[in-house]
Amino acid sequence: MKKASWILCCGILYSTTLNAKTIKVGPHQEIADITTGLQKLSNGDTLIAEGGTYHEKNLVVDKSIVLIGINHPVLDGENKYENISVKADWVTVDGFTINNSGISSTVDYAGLKIYNRHNVTIRNNIFNDCFFGIYSQNCTNCTIKNNQLSAHQVQEQRSGNGIHCWKCDTMQIIGNTISGHRDGIYFEFVTHSIIWRNLSNGNLRYGLHFMFSSHDTYAANIFENNGAGVSVMFSNHVHMFHNSFRENWGDGSYGLLLKEISDSYIDGNIFERNTSGIFMEGGSRIEMYKNTFRGNGWALKIQASCMDIKLKNNNFLGNTFDVGTNGSLVLNTFDYNYWDKYEGYDLNKDKIGDVPYRPVSMYSMIVEKNPPAMMLFHSLITTLLDKSEKVIPSLTPENLKDNHPLMKPLQL
Repeated sequence: MKKASWILCCGILYSTTLNAKTIKVGPHQEIADITTGLQKLSNGDTLIAEGGTYHEKNLVVDKSIVLIGINHPVLDGENKYENISVKADWVTVDGFTINNSGISSTVDYAGLKIYNRHNVTIRNNIFNDCFFGIYSQNCTNCTIKNNQLSAHQVQEQRSGNGIHCWKCDTMQIIGNTISGHRDGIYFEFVTHSIIWRNLSNGNLRYGLHFMFSSHDTYAANIFENNGAGVSVMFSNHVHMFHNSFRENWGDGSYGLLLKEISDSYIDGNIFERNTSGIFMEGGSRIEMYKNTFRGNGWALKIQASCMDIKLKNNNFLGNTFDVGTNGSLVLNTFDYNYWDKYEGYDLNKDKIGDVPYRPVSMYSMIVEKNPPAMMLFHSLITTLLDKSEKVIPSLTPENLKDNHPLMKPLQL
């Protein structure tokens, strides 16, 4: 029975392919507008649009077709409309420039929105000044690849997200460039999906924002100069591999915020020149390996609400403060990391320090409770406080220490 069904499906697909047609539209074709061209298509057909500007209120794609733009034809929403609405499965949109979608505080207008579909591919498009760039709701197994999305709003309420996924599964967000939006990439209730090789920079709030999204992976992305870096909240089983978090500066800013997240991995990432490399609150069962923290204000802020966090084989280089915390009870493990502030010795030459390293300084504890004390940074009294604390610990957590500090940085 299963074999017969499979043969039937293959036969239908083969028949559709044989009968597929291609229609060209544009100023030099018999059909000048895309809306008319769409009306003449059937499932499996292809529409090719010539270069030019098309002022069409809203293109509704309700058939399984391929839309291809030659020389990036422009679809202009005139700041009033949603440019493209995809309402069919197995649709491809490739090679368009999509400008000026509508802006509203009550309607989520987008340059392109996918409504409750599966197997849709959006690739090689350019989105300029759209409220939301690409919006997918309740979608499965869709690919958003090699698109450029930029916006120029200065207020969050006037800007949506670059790539927005809500209640989706098995999504692939690959090789996109996103700037100037509220959040570069936004995931809410998204599972079993991958975010890979994207550049998200200069966004108003977050480069990437996770909410209630689990069993996802983001890898080899660059998050740079965003309002507050990356935020992963109320999620679990998130894998974060080989990303770069850079130049996320500002009051309360960070490279990566982790809030109420569990059973996750942070491996091989670079946190460079952020106000805080990682700020972690309410985290549990998180493993952090082979990350580099370089030139941050705080490399790692780990609140007392975190437990069973394991840091091993990480490099801490040139940070103002290596670790900050707001409590004395520590239920986490620091081991075999390199700390450039370590002043210990290695008498047996095993490349591991003979005395533990305590990465939380007394001065950092004071600043945590009294931020104005930062004005005394680099003063003689702060140096004396830290030196005395190392000899007779009083304020810093007794068991927050690396028992096996490395003498040389790891080659990561």
